[in-house]
Amino acid sequence: MDIVIPLYDDYEPLDVVGPYEVLAYMPGASVRFVGAEKGPVKDALGSLPTYVPAAYSEVEHCDVLLIPGGGSVEAMVADADFLAWVRRMHGRTRFTTSVCTGSLVLGAAGLLKGLTATTHWSGAEALASYGAVYTPQRTVRQGRVITSAGVSSGIDMALTLAALLTDEVTAQAIQLWIEYDPQPPFDSGSLAKASDAVKKRVFELGKEPLHNG
Repeated sequence: MDIVIPLYDDYEPLDVVGPYEVLAYMPGASVRFVGAEKGPVKDALGSLPTYVPAAYSEVEHCDVLLIPGGGSVEAMVADADFLAWVRRMHGRTRFTTSVCTGSLVLGAAGLLKGLTATTHWSGAEALASYGAVYTPQRTVRQGRVITSAGVSSGIDMALTLAALLTDEVTAQAIQLWIEYDPQPPFDSGSLAKASDAVKKRVFELGKEPLHNG
């Protein structure tokens, strides 16, 4: 089971690490990281650089393609060669997936036209501009395409994918092993639940500079 995750600078770390933690535990699974070129790739927060051993152009096919989100999406969408590669990979995958704003890459590659899909709430309009029908659901499957909403929902998507690729008992065993039993201290993890004060603060946080790295 060959799983490929492409990384560009400023990728959102949990978009990657969450699904990786789940999928790498599947029996027979191999998770590979690729980039625009071989070498270090920096994360969006600045303190978790990842070394990728190969360029995406060296990969001709895979069973699962997983596109993470974050600031990296802007460069991915602007890279015509990368989008062409995504389309080629999709032609032979068992599943093509995304986390957070990674769905905008699938949209830019023309893979979401007419499909219901999800993304981080801040990317809803952009997703619709690619011909997709946005839904705030955490995980959405449309045939071989699975999209997930913001950041942490990538874990949900990966468990869904693990069940499809193995079986539900195996997926649940992985869930138990990583003790994924969410009980957040606050109920403000979606726009529908967050107060006006929280929404105001999230936009303020987005404007503040990062001090890591």
